[in-house]
Amino acid sequence: MDVVLPWKSVWITGAGKGIGAALAKLFSKKGVTVYISSRTPADLAQVKDSCRDYPGIVVPIPLDITQPEQIADLVQAWEAGEGIPRLVILNAGTHTPCAVSEFSAEHCKHLLDVNLQGTLNCLAPVLQRYIRSNDGQVAVMGSVAGYRGLPAAAAYGASKAALINLCESLYLDLSALRVKIQLINPGFVRTPLTDKNAFEMPFLLEPEEAAERILIGLCSDKFEITFPRRFSYLLKFLRLLPYRWYFRILTRKNMVKNVQGEEGSKMGTKEFKS
Repeated sequence: MDVVLPWKSVWITGAGKGIGAALAKLFSKKGVTVYISSRTPADLAQVKDSCRDYPGIVVPIPLDITQPEQIADLVQAWEAGEGIPRLVILNAGTHTPCAVSEFSAEHCKHLLDVNLQGTLNCLAPVLQRYIRSNDGQVAVMGSVAGYRGLPAAAAYGASKAALINLCESLYLDLSALRVKIQLINPGFVRTPLTDKNAFEMPFLLEPEEAAERILIGLCSDKFEITFPRRFSYLLKFLRLLPYRWYFRILTRKNMVKNVQGEEGSKMGTKEFKS
């Protein structure tokens, strides 16, 4: 994508690995100042080092999005300096597949604390300042898993479904302002976490390709940035089906068995992000 980007700086959460790291490298290649945050300083240092030959400045920020006071300190520091970046990509998230035999409130709370509440912790102060200045763009990382319930993904799917609904509502609320909100719903993207998956992932993309598609979407007027299209549109179609048809399709395709494995609980402690 050979165009001049409209942003001088961007903040990307969950930028230590996977899609977030690929986005950081892509923006740095384009000469944008990239603030990258993650809970793991070593990952951030590695991303910064990989961008050393690019024109854009990369600024690592160790940050836990489940800690609102850390986010408040960061935003205040920006306000005391050059101001908050005019593009924010809330990418951080996690997933721990869980067999139904191991289903627990604690497991669900962990995923919701990171994927939903953690995103809200970042989104609220960003939107407050964008609304005051009537300017800014924010993109939230959802997932096609938020379209309908999938096996071994009850908490993850619920968190992403909530983010989808949240962004839809905020889009309507912000429609009269010059504040742009977008929703990113990717399919499977190869990351160190998805490499652990024991099932076949259809239409699997490399993180660099996902980053390119996201950047194209960010430069457009689209509300939803979703890819690959064949996969996401198939899931959109399944979303329209009555429950009895939807459940029948998934069980006949042996999706439950493929995702959970022969013994169901074997994947209970594995993590992946899509």
